[in-house]
Amino acid sequence: MFKMKMLVIAVCMLASISGNAQDRYFTKSGKILFESKAPLEDIEATNKTVTAVLDKKTGAFQFALSMKGFEFKKALMQEHFNENYVESDKFPRSEFKGSVVNNSEVNYSKPGSYPVIVKGKLTIHGVTRDVVANGLLKVTAEGVRAESTFNIQLSDYDIKIPAVVKDKISNTIKISVDAQLDPLKS
Repeated sequence: MFKMKMLVIAVCMLASISGNAQDRYFTKSGKILFESKAPLEDIEATNKTVTAVLDKKTGAFQFALSMKGFEFKKALMQEHFNENYVESDKFPRSEFKGSVVNNSEVNYSKPGSYPVIVKGKLTIHGVTRDVVANGLLKVTAEGVRAESTFNIQLSDYDIKIPAVVKDKISNTIKISVDAQLDPLKS
């Protein structure tokens, strides 16, 4: 009888440890796209090495990325982006730390699409600003897909646009986030 009780306790402990790991979702291959639409030229870049973590119990959500991870169609644009605008050597990372405001409305145990509001602090170019964005969490049997699109102003992050290219680069940048997060294994 004692052995049976110990076995039941051990199984319950393992299930609770496993269950805690299932409370978080994680990826190292999230994607962020940014777009600058201007009269003379559209600029796009994609970073496919975004690390993201979502805690389904608290709604805490974070992502981080290397600024040098952005890939452009033109190598010269990538060079200017890293050297002249975001100064990637001086400010190598960007990150977001926040939470899903309406996390209680997301049923992580039921597949579906759940509109969410994400609020937190976005750091780019060494400057941190409050951000609120609408998003979508798509719960599947495999995990959670996080999607959002929002705009930022380069001037809010002390990113200067030289007068010579002012017609080529918009101060308003559209950022799209797309991350397939898998259950974090312990």
